[in-house]
Amino acid sequence: MFTGIIQYLGTVSAIHDVGAGKRLVISHEALARPVGLGESLAVNGVCLTVVHLEEGRCHFDLGPETLSRTNLARLQVGDMVNLELPLRLGDTLGGHWVQGHVDGLATVLSRQHQEQFDLLWLGCSQELLAYMVPKGSIALDGVSLTLVEVHSDRFSVMLIPYTLAHTTLGVRRVGDLVNVELDILSKYVRRAVETLLPHFLARYST
Repeated sequence: MFTGIIQYLGTVSAIHDVGAGKRLVISHEALARPVGLGESLAVNGVCLTVVHLEEGRCHFDLGPETLSRTNLARLQVGDMVNLELPLRLGDTLGGHWVQGHVDGLATVLSRQHQEQFDLLWLGCSQELLAYMVPKGSIALDGVSLTLVEVHSDRFSVMLIPYTLAHTTLGVRRVGDLVNVELDILSKYVRRAVETLLPHFLARYST
């Protein structure tokens, strides 16, 4: 479990083909606490397992599902990635509950500079938009953000100076793809409504 508060920027140092998947190698500054084999780390909002360690580098295996659903398949050597260590009991929940399970991709449609802030408009599928509400939470490339507006074909978020300087969202360009993780609460609420509403209507419509 994560909170969407990015702690470090890592650099892609190597990518290797491994059967139907890939081995991703990330270089990073000294993390706030050591990462061990088999532990999790969020990379651009994707919860990945550390499969090998070197000095200052972590290795991750990316399966076909991860490659098809996230923007990690488009990474190249030298690219920057957002890194977040998993939440521990007693840690501060600074953002919102983030699982590291990406629901889909969104495309950057425009950037509007407003003094030191950037308003980012993104487009995505109707299925993803159905879970979004203005002022609700969303994670983009692992960054916990507040939705500003939600339309039938797009949504917007405001990026503060800290986010622009300390995450990859500061350098995302029009046409780039970002990972989207929907608010877990919205997913559970919709699932509950879809499951219970037909029984409620059947019972009280007669």
